[in-house]
Amino acid sequence: MPVHYLETGSLDPCYNLALEQFVLEYRTEGDWLMLWQNANTIVIGQNQNTAEEIDPAFVAAHGITVVRRMTGGGAVYHDLGNLNYSFITDVGNAEELSIRRFTEPICRALATLGVEAETSGRNDIVVDGRKVSGVAQRIAGGRILHHGTLLFDSDPAMIAGSLRADPAKFRSKSAKSVRSRVGMLRDYLPAGTDLCTFWDRILQELAPEGILRESLTERELVLVRRLADEKYRSWEWTWGRSPDYQVQRRGRFPGGTLEVRMNVHRGAITDIVFYGDFMATASQATLTESLRGVKTERSALDAALSRFELAPVFGGITKDEVLGLMLGEGD
Repeated sequence: MPVHYLETGSLDPCYNLALEQFVLEYRTEGDWLMLWQNANTIVIGQNQNTAEEIDPAFVAAHGITVVRRMTGGGAVYHDLGNLNYSFITDVGNAEELSIRRFTEPICRALATLGVEAETSGRNDIVVDGRKVSGVAQRIAGGRILHHGTLLFDSDPAMIAGSLRADPAKFRSKSAKSVRSRVGMLRDYLPAGTDLCTFWDRILQELAPEGILRESLTERELVLVRRLADEKYRSWEWTWGRSPDYQVQRRGRFPGGTLEVRMNVHRGAITDIVFYGDFMATASQATLTESLRGVKTERSALDAALSRFELAPVFGGITKDEVLGLMLGEGD
């Protein structure tokens, strides 16, 4: 039976995730397949602490979008060297549901291209022990979304730099990402295989009985864009939904040592205190009180700190140094 096939026509991760959710919820019959890409993006798992998973300085310097998806699992980096796939179909017998139901077709598709891949652990596809795909699932209304990455030729430096390797300075109950050795599928494919060729071959293998090319109506696309703006582009979804956590960081600066300890609830500071040997001439009480309720994002914290004369509070430690420590930049 032919598979209903959709392409998003976009590299915007918020739009792409919104379209995927729309298809899950409103295309309730038949088997659906999506192949799509995001420009430079970190996609956070549904139950993760966003601040714990990213390197904020690297993300800001490279203009990387950060967005939370609606499935579990760990944080992943997307760029144009990565191809994403989404299967949407009936759940069937929930008791027999397994990741392998969906990863085995991917492995078979890769095998036809000469790549010997296998499912490993809970949610990875590996080649020669290197992770080339991470997958996740969600069930809604008797339908299941299974989606994953295919690392064709992503930039390893961007993967390593954007994802925080050591969450030891955080204490939370969030789901932690497991850092794995990654591999690039291009290294295992026939010489000269480009992404367009790979895309076409994957599509052929995942839909051997043919495809029905589908599109959404303009009215439906309006709803998708609204969902992208109101949910996936919102601070509350990507940051405010993070589990409660505690942060403890310490830095050494020309003006002295500074340690910050803070509690965060739904992405906003609930309690904060600074310690160190800096030469303060005034109490920090008014400052720390004003920081309660402030979102843990650069613009909000910068605005809050800018309202104060910081030299009496922190001596020779500058606002940028305080801000960088609070955000974990340079960890």
